[in-house]
Amino acid sequence: MANLETGRKVDEHTLFGVASNSKAFTTAAISMLVDEGKMTWDDRVVDHIPGFRLYDPYVSEAFTVRDLVTHRSGLGLGAGDLMMWPDGSDFTRTDIIRNLRHLRPVSAFRTKYDYDNLLYIVAGEVVAKVSGMPWEEFIEQRIMKPLGFRYSAASLNRVKDRSNMIRPHVPVDGKLKVVDINWSETANAAGGIWSNISDFSRWTILQLNGGRYGDSLRKRLFSEDMHREMWAPQTIIPASTRPPYHTHFAAYGLGWFLSDVKGYKQVTHTGGLAGIVTQHVLLPEIGLGIIVLTNQQSGAAFSAISNTIKDGYLGVTGQDWVKTYSEYERQDFAEADSVRRKVAGEIEAQKNKYKSGFDFTPYLGTYRDAWFGDIRNARPG
Repeated sequence: MANLETGRKVDEHTLFGVASNSKAFTTAAISMLVDEGKMTWDDRVVDHIPGFRLYDPYVSEAFTVRDLVTHRSGLGLGAGDLMMWPDGSDFTRTDIIRNLRHLRPVSAFRTKYDYDNLLYIVAGEVVAKVSGMPWEEFIEQRIMKPLGFRYSAASLNRVKDRSNMIRPHVPVDGKLKVVDINWSETANAAGGIWSNISDFSRWTILQLNGGRYGDSLRKRLFSEDMHREMWAPQTIIPASTRPPYHTHFAAYGLGWFLSDVKGYKQVTHTGGLAGIVTQHVLLPEIGLGIIVLTNQQSGAAFSAISNTIKDGYLGVTGQDWVKTYSEYERQDFAEADSVRRKVAGEIEAQKNKYKSGFDFTPYLGTYRDAWFGDIRNARPG
């Protein structure tokens, strides 16, 4: 259902936010520019964006384009995401790039995987600098148009016809509720694309054919060398070997998660916005591509669907993924509820402690934050 309030159904042309599945478009764009000799993956970022700085001066100077898209910067998971999420923030891309220098690392440079969105925004600006056109324009003109996309757009604001779009849904008090789309246009290179099954299938076919497309696959969007590079491990991710897939390795490539399942290479990515989660799974050795676009926010849903489809091709039997992921979610919700009740209890205890009043005077004044600037704190009421 595209919208529970209107009852409109989904069809192959219904647009969804693919969220972080947009990242592979960003790395494809860079690959095309590398093919054209306009840049390399190991160019220093400061050579394209002179104002780029991270917390450590050495890291700032050594940081490459490859580092932007491989989640090995040393920044913690989701560092700085409040500059783009929720969409009520007014940070520009220039603000975000300038503020990166204030984010303290949590690990040594190039030693640990931590998923990051902000550096993909920087990667999008590198595409713009090198190509001479905004990231959104490059994606639509250089990738979507040649592949024959009819409805997709590189950002929500560029969707021309909104008559067949989903609305996000989130659970509220045990019931699904329609909510507004929540996304900042500053982060399009990290997760801004809107697409549908009809168009995204063309992207899948391109990937399964090593960058070739068109009649008899005579045309090429990016070279075979670049295709191999995007699907080559760049950052190691811890993996656990267990049935039924017996995965032995996991890594992040250039815009893609990589692993092995039942002896086959798996190339995949997920995407998540408020009330929208998506998954793209490729098993190139058997020519299998799976696209799951949903307008709810349970990752268990897309995982159950894609794994069930995979099992049919891999000969896996006896695995009820809906039951498995339902149990995972039940455990997660129970743990979250336990934390919530503990915090609520602590808050209530503090309220009771200061029932007679609280002296705010020592806390009044002007506070300065590296991101937000000066913040004036006045007496309540």
